[in-house]
Parts: sequence; structure tokens; C-alpha cells
Amino acid sequence: MNDHEVNEECLRLLRDGLPDIRTEVPDVGLTFLPLCLDVDGDVAVVTVLTFDETGNVPGESFIDGWTFHRRNGEWMALGGGGGAAPAEPLARRSAAELGRHLRRYGSGRTVRNADRLLPWGAKYVNQVRLRVAAEATQIRVGRRVIPVPQHGHVAVVWTARRAPLIEALDPAGRVLDALELERSQTPERNSA
Repeated sequence: MNDHEVNEECLRLLRDGLPDIRTEVPDVGLTFLPLCLDVDGDVAVVTVLTFDETGNVPGESFIDGWTFHRRNGEWMALGGGGGAAPAEPLARRSAAELGRHLRRYGSGRTVRNADRLLPWGAKYVNQVRLRVAAEATQIRVGRRVIPVPQHGHVAVVWTARRAPLIEALDPAGRVLDALELERSQTPERNSA
């Protein structure tokens, strides 16, 4: 899939929602699999797993996060990016395997008002992509609670200058781990 096709599919997912997410190895010929999406007011992030369709690198896959801004009732793509997916990207990992309950593996930032006339006053849309351990069933971001899909990949979007605290919750709602996202790339701290 090219970027235009991925963008169109992401827009469709924002309109229609995510389908049931598969956790088995994809069929040969599959090039795109939606993983998760997060909407916070007028901004959103859609995370997708894409596979090498050229056949040059069998089994190679990538995880991308695409951000969107809703203007006048319509979603507009802002941009995105990503990187190589881990081996067995759809396999859920335990906290022991991940090293903690929340593991950040990607982040990004896009400007949502790029059409402004003057250079100051930029407003940003931030995103982070996480792997959540199998022991956690949901994450809490401020007042929002987001269920964790079976594959354990979660994306979070926000617009505030200060990054949110993200907490991994067990089925009873108890905090298993907390991740403070810093704007700088400082090491993650485990509170569990």
C-alpha cells in the first residue's frame, strides 16, 4: 500500500471504527492491518501494521502511527511515521518479557495548524505507541480509560504541552505500572 491508500484506510477506520483485530499470523498477501486508534476531542491517532509487499524481505513488517485533526466535521491527515515492528508483532507479551507493564516503542509530533500566517503559535498533536503487558487489560490517560486489544499495542494522542501520565491497570482497576512521558527522550521509569 502506498501512503495515499494507507491514509484513506485510516480515514475509513476513524469513520467506521476498528474491526475485530486478528492476533494470528496474517495471510500471505496481506499488506495492511489496523492495530488501534485513539481519539481525544478533535485529534486522533491510528496505528497500523504494514507488511513488505515487495517480497524482498519475507516477514518484515512496520508499525506506523498516523495523526489526524477534525476540522469542520472532517478528519484531515497531519502526518505520521513509524519503524520496524518486533518479531511476532501480534503476540502478547508478559511484563517479565517486556521488562515492565508499559513499554514505549514509538512517538511522534505533528503541527495541526500549519496553515497559520506567522511562525509562532504552532499547535501540536502528539502521539505515543506502546506495548502493554498481558497482565494489564486497560490503560488510563488522565480521565480516559482505554481497553487494551488482545495483541497489546496501544496508541495515545494528546494536544497539551505537558505529556500525560499513562497507567496500566489490571482487571480490577488497580495500577500495575505508570509511565511518565517526557517531551525529551529521557529513560522510562518503572513505578511498579
